[in-house]
Amino acid sequence: MLVVGRRRREEIMFTPRTPRIVAARRLQRRRDRDQSRRFLAEGPQAVREALAAGAVIELFGTPAALDRHAELTAQAPEVSPVTDEALAALTETVSPQGLVAVCEQGDVSIGEALAKNPRLIAVVAEIRDPGNAGTVLRTADAAGAGAVIFAGDAVDPYNGKCVRSSAGSLFHVDVVRAPLSVVDLLQDNGLQVLATSGAGEDDVDSLLDGGQLAARTAWLFGSEAHGLPHEVLKAADRRVRVPIYGGAESLNLAAAAAVCLYASARAQR
Repeated sequence: MLVVGRRRREEIMFTPRTPRIVAARRLQRRRDRDQSRRFLAEGPQAVREALAAGAVIELFGTPAALDRHAELTAQAPEVSPVTDEALAALTETVSPQGLVAVCEQGDVSIGEALAKNPRLIAVVAEIRDPGNAGTVLRTADAAGAGAVIFAGDAVDPYNGKCVRSSAGSLFHVDVVRAPLSVVDLLQDNGLQVLATSGAGEDDVDSLLDGGQLAARTAWLFGSEAHGLPHEVLKAADRRVRVPIYGGAESLNLAAAAAVCLYASARAQR
């Protein structure tokens, strides 16, 4: 039987009514996340990455999950065993994996991110869908981007679905929240700003073949429903489309982001 501190787990099992569970559950609301600067990371993969980043404040888990992932349990600064009902109250998935961590938010200012001179940045401008935003974050991380900027009235990067869709990448890249006017600052710091648009005058293949994508680049991605705001499109250095060679009307946001970010990654390497 594992021991937490000097007490056995059965003696301190948290239920849905335990004050710490009630407090943690409030982090499912954006208002409480913003006020506390904390959020929930669900599942062993997210917990592993959060621990590696030093972001975990407290780890909740069922006794079975804490035993199964003993290497994660040993790294957590505070471990709190919970009942199955308490775990269900903290999770948003149909089949929770037994672990939930309360984490510190780690987003940085645009100045901090740009001080590292990243060669590749993804900007999600007023994207509201957390699944799409998290997938773009994961793709940007895989392509070697140094930062992902949530611009304007974008979804909260610490939304539960966004955290899950990022598959741990939330803890790997600089996450920035900024106004739409961030385009000017990116240009002032020497990045070319490329706005994705189905009606763009340039296409990704032509820019890749022409060598333009080897430069330091910030890609702008808008929502699937509305695209990028007009003022953002106008402020960008180029408006770029992903060429469609078959009969599909368009690509979804995540697929288009993957094409663009990997084209830049290839050119820069």
